[in-house]
Amino acid sequence: MTSLITQPQLLAMAAADASAIGSALNEAKAAAAGPTTSVAAAAEDEVSAITAAFFGGFGQEYQALLQQATAFHDGFVAALAAAGNAYAQAEGEIAGTLGLTGGASSSSAVTAVSNATTSDPAVSQILFIGATGMPNPTPSYINAAFTLFMDNPNNMYTAGPGALTPFFNAVTTAQGAYIFTGTKDLTYNISLARGVTSLETQIAQSFAAGGTSLGVFGYSQGAQVASLAMPQLATTYTPSELSFTLIGDPLAPNGGFFSRFPGLNLPSVGVTFGGGTPSDLFPTTIYTREYDGFADFPQYPINVLSDANAMLGILYVHGGYLSLTPSQVATGFLLPGSEALGTPDSMTNYYMIPTANLPLLDPIRAIPVIGNPIADLLQPDLTYLVNWGYGNPAYGYSTGPANVITPFGFLPPLSDTLALGPDLISGTQAGVSAFASDISAMVPTSLPAVSVPNLSLSSLTGALTGASGGMGTLALPTVQSIPETLTNFIQGIETANYNFSGSLANITSTAYGTLLPTADLGTALAISLPSYDVNLFLNGITEAINGDPVGGLVNAFGDPIAANVGLTTAVAFFELSAVENSLDTILTGTPNPGID
Repeated sequence: MTSLITQPQLLAMAAADASAIGSALNEAKAAAAGPTTSVAAAAEDEVSAITAAFFGGFGQEYQALLQQATAFHDGFVAALAAAGNAYAQAEGEIAGTLGLTGGASSSSAVTAVSNATTSDPAVSQILFIGATGMPNPTPSYINAAFTLFMDNPNNMYTAGPGALTPFFNAVTTAQGAYIFTGTKDLTYNISLARGVTSLETQIAQSFAAGGTSLGVFGYSQGAQVASLAMPQLATTYTPSELSFTLIGDPLAPNGGFFSRFPGLNLPSVGVTFGGGTPSDLFPTTIYTREYDGFADFPQYPINVLSDANAMLGILYVHGGYLSLTPSQVATGFLLPGSEALGTPDSMTNYYMIPTANLPLLDPIRAIPVIGNPIADLLQPDLTYLVNWGYGNPAYGYSTGPANVITPFGFLPPLSDTLALGPDLISGTQAGVSAFASDISAMVPTSLPAVSVPNLSLSSLTGALTGASGGMGTLALPTVQSIPETLTNFIQGIETANYNFSGSLANITSTAYGTLLPTADLGTALAISLPSYDVNLFLNGITEAINGDPVGGLVNAFGDPIAANVGLTTAVAFFELSAVENSLDTILTGTPNPGID
């Protein structure tokens, strides 16, 4: 809700109402044009002709007057809408200055609507798809997903006609992701294909059981499964029968990791990039957390700081959607391209949930005592530099329409690059101030009191004899017979031998299994990425030939560089994930540790 006396959302509603008046004027003008401007003569005599021409002249003057009224009305509506936008932008800038929106990286000045309420879907059943590594959504997963993202003012689901039992239904999907979920698991492409089949089958079964409308929830790979299923589902079901809620969507049109690199194929690891979640097929709500590397990947990956921050965002942000509080979810604000903002042909609302701290600095914050002060010293300037990779130092996400598939680019606009100078100066001052404040808060105002325990001979005696909660009386162990002792000793050796051989085999298998993803990622860098670079170069040359010689040549040489920086950073992260997963298996015995 806005904090201004003048309410931007009310101005927007007034503009919409005024626009409706304009439509009525146009209809009246069109309806009156024929009968009043072309009056037929009552007879063929001169008097009738003069009379008809006289009244026709009045009709033409009336049409001219209506034309002037329409022009005035159009200008009034435009001024009213512009005033609403100006108030909204002013509010966002003031809120950012006062720190009410999480800092420069999470300002809501992009839109005047921060908590618009969409129509509440009344459905027969809600289907829940798990994230990577969760083929069967658990009750706690389902409860958190519904409470946080399907039972809030933005997106409130209720039981409707034909309600089925169970109303909450978990969809069993593959949810494998070779490298992330183990060196011997399903590849991502195969897992997605099987997930789409499972979802389509479950939807058909729910409708066959008497359901009249369904809601679908998907998280991470689950969101991608739902996105890939939508085009086929649209051939069978209508928008009134299906609606979707997606979080951490890797196919988010403007920000999804898989949407940023169209045409990229990495067969060695079983991953294909491209596409985006359809925005115009079904009512959909998509929640994205700022700096989530899978759902909010930089638009300009030549910025290695942005890339590294996004990769760490996979670790520290992407997996934490269901750990948010309702108040944190409520901070999400609508992005341009949302249906609630009047975007033509869009049936999707896109919410961006701010992230307070850069994931890039989370490892530093984990350092005891001095970690937070150092991170707070670096964060203001580092935030501007990271945000520059999204196109604007003020925002940690791409500010273009969220419903438009937006591939990566070479360099951000020059104006945003030049804005870095003043931003870094103010950021340095803010960082030094935050550091000083943190250090000041660490200095104690008084020394803590030290208590000395009361030691006495009676207390020591009690500890030995068991009085007052002591150690108890000492007892000698019982003596076993020699045969029994030997039997137990041999059984112990057998058990130790069995456990040792099994552990050694598992460790060896896991260790050499790590070599496979390393080889596959190396193949992606050595073969697939150069092939992608060639296509990017040829695309730029094509642009140059077709009338944009400067821009085409810049893209021909710049896009491959940007792609290499971003994808090499991602591959390095995936390799570290493979090694970390293997160590996890070796040290803890977890067979398929995953990211989500």
